[in-house]
Amino acid sequence: MLTARERIERQKANPALLRLHRALSRLKSTVTMMNTGAHPDDEQSGLLAYLRLGLGMRVIVACSTRGEGGQNSLGPERLGALGMLRTREMEEAARALDADVVWLGHGPDDPVHDFGFSKDGDGTFDRWGEERIVERLVRAYRSERPDIVVPTFLDVPGQHGHHRAMTRAAEAAIRLAADPNAFPEHFAEGLTSWQVAKYYLPAWSGGGDTYDDEVPPPDATVVVEALEREPATGAEYDRIGEWSRYYHASQGMGHWRETARSRWPLHLLIAAGEAGPESSVLDDLPASLGALAASPEFPAPAAQALAAADEAIGKAIAAFPARDAIIGHLLEAVRHLGEARAQIPASFTALHSHRLERKAKEIDAALIEAAGIFERAALSPAALAPGKAATLAIELAHNGARPAMRIKPVLPRGVAAEAGASTGSKRSFAITASGDAPYSPLYPAAWWALGGNGEAHVALEADFGNHTAHAIFDLEEPFAVQPAHSVAMEPEALIVPVDGSRRVWPISPRVSGSDAAVSLVTDGGWTLAGTPESPLLRAPETLVAGLTTVTPHVDGREAFRLTPIAYPHVGRVIHRQPEALRVLTLDLKLPHGTRIGYVGGGADRVGLWLSRMGLDVTELDARELAGDLSQYTTIVVGIFAFGLRKDLAAATQRLHRFVEDGGHLVTLYHRPSDGWNPLATPPRRLEIGSPSLRWRVTDRDAEVTVLEPEHMLLNGPNRITAEDWTGWDKERGLYFVSRWDEAYTPLLSMHDANEQPLTGALVSAAIGAGRHTHTSLVLHHQMDRLVPGAFRLIANLVQPA
Repeated sequence: MLTARERIERQKANPALLRLHRALSRLKSTVTMMNTGAHPDDEQSGLLAYLRLGLGMRVIVACSTRGEGGQNSLGPERLGALGMLRTREMEEAARALDADVVWLGHGPDDPVHDFGFSKDGDGTFDRWGEERIVERLVRAYRSERPDIVVPTFLDVPGQHGHHRAMTRAAEAAIRLAADPNAFPEHFAEGLTSWQVAKYYLPAWSGGGDTYDDEVPPPDATVVVEALEREPATGAEYDRIGEWSRYYHASQGMGHWRETARSRWPLHLLIAAGEAGPESSVLDDLPASLGALAASPEFPAPAAQALAAADEAIGKAIAAFPARDAIIGHLLEAVRHLGEARAQIPASFTALHSHRLERKAKEIDAALIEAAGIFERAALSPAALAPGKAATLAIELAHNGARPAMRIKPVLPRGVAAEAGASTGSKRSFAITASGDAPYSPLYPAAWWALGGNGEAHVALEADFGNHTAHAIFDLEEPFAVQPAHSVAMEPEALIVPVDGSRRVWPISPRVSGSDAAVSLVTDGGWTLAGTPESPLLRAPETLVAGLTTVTPHVDGREAFRLTPIAYPHVGRVIHRQPEALRVLTLDLKLPHGTRIGYVGGGADRVGLWLSRMGLDVTELDARELAGDLSQYTTIVVGIFAFGLRKDLAAATQRLHRFVEDGGHLVTLYHRPSDGWNPLATPPRRLEIGSPSLRWRVTDRDAEVTVLEPEHMLLNGPNRITAEDWTGWDKERGLYFVSRWDEAYTPLLSMHDANEQPLTGALVSAAIGAGRHTHTSLVLHHQMDRLVPGAFRLIANLVQPA
């Protein structure tokens, strides 16, 4: 459960009056806008803040991936775990904007996933499937019915291929969503065709430190201007956008610009009707209930009722923060809206009934918020194993008289609730998961500002006279059904040289949650020895290069490793993955007489892998960095570390002296923003290329040309050959060095298709009695994926100078 401190932080970030103001501001508009992007953090947050909080539109972020192929500036989460973290970050970012999220991709095992990088849309479609992503966008258009669609990026050379693919797919889906012959399986699900009224392109460049749009943006046909401040907070809308972006902390987001942005130029590319000059994105759209009432196809009584509902909503908004007056005006709006909905003609229903249904839900949510009924709902424990029980505690506000109400938990299949004690402002339920309750999905399909998120939530009904209002509230922490046991094989991987003398390794399947017995299954001729309490893994008589696994089972079922993910800005979730010990057997020789000091920033596991290879590795903290560095032959600095560790920046001159005195400094890739001063951070000038799209090789199979075949780092103790570049995952490298001091020698050349060779992936210089080597190859990721060539190359790179 949340700690008292965490609850205080949440209440500070979202006080009751702010919630009420935002619940009322939803009622101003009947327009829905969708912003499409490829990754969490692609959304144009300042613009969305103004459209939602300033104009009252419903705002939806349609995101194709979970960002699982990206980097993590916070901690060790990678791939699926990173996808879960970034999903939670996107949800919290949406909460700050009071926006919805629709996910088009469903994690790393889905074809639509973040595979790192591509430089054009075709390369992305090759992995995602163009028809697949277009169909998912068509489904999103038909289910959510946006009036306006705006992608964040342009489909132009120099832009991320994922962005380009999403922009192209978003445009293609406009026509298909309106086509009654396209994707007929949608109609069997109750969806109908939908015509997006306006499709805008951003009339700004997506260039910067990372991307480099080669062509200028289209001319603006209209400009969204947010000249005033948001009334509830007094903040500029662009500042609120940065409050939202703050939650993308794993990507280093959340910046304070000296001048908040207030203008967003847009280019109208597709319009459903006549596309004349625009003064506003709302031109020719039903911007409010009052505007709907003015529709000529509306019968007079319905139009009068709808206009009266709009007037009552305006009075409720003007009455803020007087709760009783707000409730009175909203109940009047409910009555008039019900009259209008009962009289609308069929011709109107197809185009606009969803707006009235949405408005009815939003009015109910505002009524219950104005009544100040609900405080919180917490499940203890938040994660439940099949066959286990938990307690759901619901706390209502201490505000004296409350409307008559009913509360019901909404739970997933296999989980049941039984009402418990009910005293004053407290309600409780006993929650039980059946023995065959399915495990919860790791990646939710959507997130809704009106609530109903996660595997469990609370439905509340409250009686206001003749009207019963309905609202949904989320639990404090996301609920999940998870395995009873978490099994962690230690070590999780073994790196075994083919010609090594060692034949037996102790292994340990550690079980948390109980004392359940674990059985192990081996393959590839590997066998088990020792005792069940202290098992030993024995190599076959003849070692053959390749990958084998040792798979644990609990009670005859597949075992999972459960990894908690916990950060203050997103709370706690649990990642689940099948557990196995992987054994990589390869032709690997280690350098002699090497003692390595490893300086990590928490963004990679290279120090661990060096140790697993059998090398002598010491993790260097601030105290050791300030001590005697001469005891090490080699110091390796992990990715981003100069930006993540202040003590490392202070030790730069000591590292330079280490090199001059005969040590080997190896630095793994850094971004220009990672505290990397090209004149001061390395021992000699090394400039990292920017924008980074121009200085990376995204083709994992790109041909590698060796520029210095006899260089020591490519010949000993392992001779690097073409075979070492096979089987790479995701990409070759990024943040390549663009310019360097003449002391450095470039060792490799590589490039993506139809591009010029890049030679800054691996450079090395003899400096004084020592050496500095810098590599932008993604060795840390290849080692995580057990790519043999990465281990052979890193063994060479860490050899003494």
